[in-house]
Parts: sequence; C-alpha cells; structure tokens
Amino acid sequence: MSNETPSAYTPVNVPVSQRIRERITAGNTRFHANDNIADFIQPGELDELLAEVEEKMRGVLQSLVIDTDSDHNTQDTGRRVAKMFLTEVFKGRYVPMPAVTEFPNASRLNELMIIGPITVRSACSHHLCPIIGKVWIGVMPNEHSNLIGLSKYARITEWIMNRPQIQEEAVVQLADTLQEKMQPDGLAVVMEADHFCMHWRGVKDMEAAMINSVMHGSFLKDANLRREFLSLIKR
Repeated sequence: MSNETPSAYTPVNVPVSQRIRERITAGNTRFHANDNIADFIQPGELDELLAEVEEKMRGVLQSLVIDTDSDHNTQDTGRRVAKMFLTEVFKGRYVPMPAVTEFPNASRLNELMIIGPITVRSACSHHLCPIIGKVWIGVMPNEHSNLIGLSKYARITEWIMNRPQIQEEAVVQLADTLQEKMQPDGLAVVMEADHFCMHWRGVKDMEAAMINSVMHGSFLKDANLRREFLSLIKR
C-alpha cells in the first residue's frame, strides 16, 4: 500500500488544467494571461489540454445557441479554436523560449544595431481580439555583450507576443528578455500596432493605432542616440 497522503498527488482523472494549475500554485508562481507556464506542463499534457479546451469551446457555442450538430460550418469549430489558441495565437504561454545561441562580441562591436520591422501578432487580454503590428529593436552592444543571430530576434519576439496581453506590458517583457540575454549598454524597443478591440467593436475606429517604446541604458541617458534610433526607424 502506498504511504502517500491524498494531498501528495493529484488523481489522473482530474482535468489537466487543474493539475497544471495546482503545480503552478504549489510553485508560488504567477500565471497571468501573458505569463509563460511551460515549466509546469508535462509531456503529453498539451494534447489533453487541447481536448479539454475543445470541449469547453463547444459548450460556449451551445450557450450562444449555435447548432453545432447540424451546422456543417461549426461542427469542428470547437476543436479549431482550441488548436488555434494553444498552438498558434497563445503558443507563447505553453512552450519554452526558443533555443537561442549566444556568441561573444569578438569584434568588440559598439555601434548602433537596428532590427526590424518585425511583424507581430498578439491578442488583447481584455477581449481576445487581434493585435497586429510591427516591432523595431535597437541594440548598443559593448565588448562584453552576448550577440545573437538576426533570426533569433524574430523568434523571441514571436514567443513573447503570442500571448493574450496588453501592448504596454508586451513591450516591457520583450525588452527585459533581450536585456537579460544580451547585456548590452543600451536596448530600445518600439512597437506600433492596430488593436481590433477598437477596430471591430467598441468605438469601431479603423484609423487608430498605438505606438509605445521601452528604453534601457544608453538609450535613456544619451538623447542623441535615442534620436538617431527613432529617426532611422521612421525611414
């Protein structure tokens, strides 16, 4: 007979979302909409989670009084939406950061580098409506900085953006992640995006966009560097 107490394990028939949530809670870790929870998901559980979300989405459609039994257009909508959330638009919550090879600044580069525009797709955590826009990244390396390949900026950006969130927090997360990986003298991130929670609903303003930025290090201290970066991305 096992010596485990009931609190020492979670029965396998408990919904997978509850099992994951219990691990996160036990780890005293936050799991807001824009947080990554990959460390708490065990092999095979994403497939279980997809099946659970599919079932819940079918319930939502039924509560919206949509006949998913005889309507051929919506018979598989529950699964399609569940798959879209878990493997595409919210993927950045459920998978680890992409592998990023870092290499030393052997040439002691210390000139401004600009990467972008990188096309980004995210979702507003208030209404789950699309956020679609572009990101520019400015880096001022020093001789001790870690450098990363050009494509890795896009991969890290996609990983951060593929979560439900607000733009202001997304840009901060991206800047903090790159700062930690590279340790440059300065880092700047600018994002410009259309928010479909404004275009599609609410005020239905098709022209409004949001632009915000985060500046670290020399981009904060050196007004000339900041102006150079902002003037170059306008081109």
